[in-house]
Amino acid sequence: MFSGVFTALVTPFNSKKEIDTDALKKIVRFQLDKGISGLVPVGTTGESPTVSHDENMDVIEIVIKETKGKVPVIAGTGSNSTDEAIRMTKIAKLIGADASLQVAPYYNKPTQEGLYRHFMTIADAVDLPIMVYNVQGRTAVNIDTDTLMRLAKHENIVAVKEASGDLNQMMDVLKRKPADFDVLSGDDNLALPLTLLGGSGVVSVASNIVPQWMEEMVKAARRGDLEKARTIHYEMLPLFKSMFIETNPIPVKSAMALMGLLDEEFRLPLCPPSDENRAYLKKVLIDQGLL
Repeated sequence: MFSGVFTALVTPFNSKKEIDTDALKKIVRFQLDKGISGLVPVGTTGESPTVSHDENMDVIEIVIKETKGKVPVIAGTGSNSTDEAIRMTKIAKLIGADASLQVAPYYNKPTQEGLYRHFMTIADAVDLPIMVYNVQGRTAVNIDTDTLMRLAKHENIVAVKEASGDLNQMMDVLKRKPADFDVLSGDDNLALPLTLLGGSGVVSVASNIVPQWMEEMVKAARRGDLEKARTIHYEMLPLFKSMFIETNPIPVKSAMALMGLLDEEFRLPLCPPSDENRAYLKKVLIDQGLL
């Protein structure tokens, strides 16, 4: 289930700041047409902090219905409240999600034992595959490898989205993990090295724009075609970098707006990029042959 490229989907809004259902369906169809391995709605890139819980589930349901079982849908149902994460994950299972993305609890900064109990409680409560999401830059806590290996013993905890940015930690995880536990990069620029080191792929921001290129790179890496994988990586590196010139998902949504995939709408406290950065994004897209 967790092999390949999984797009961390944006959540499109209309001019009234409501979820743009038509644009969301269009984005899902675009992803399917380009051969994506799977979709991850309502993660960080989906502006989960400003989407209500009801909207969260609505987005997941729209994506599931539009996908029609063609690829796995990994529902973003994490929370810094364990009870709330369980509630949303149960709903996600009922509406047909294939798995759940569970971010490390943010702001309340649990201990390693607290992290362990949080994820284990969710895994015990809902019989659904779980991808743990480690992103210390967002949550202020790192899931230590010892803790992750304890979690990997649970039959429902089957993967990790590794966005620590620390290759040493990633290699430690890859060395120690069970054979049936998947490790995916949470950073596009580290997707290639992590895959070559034994990872399963990437949960990608850039694949909102270039799903086919991300898929080609990861497939090439997994089959050992290093020359092709490296070539694609370096060709896309300017795009990877451009996706983080401002806080994600500001650049990717702005780029998608330039491409006509959605309207450039955000919910505060996120806001449109500076004119300078928008011009830079446009140049990158033109250089990449996307405009």
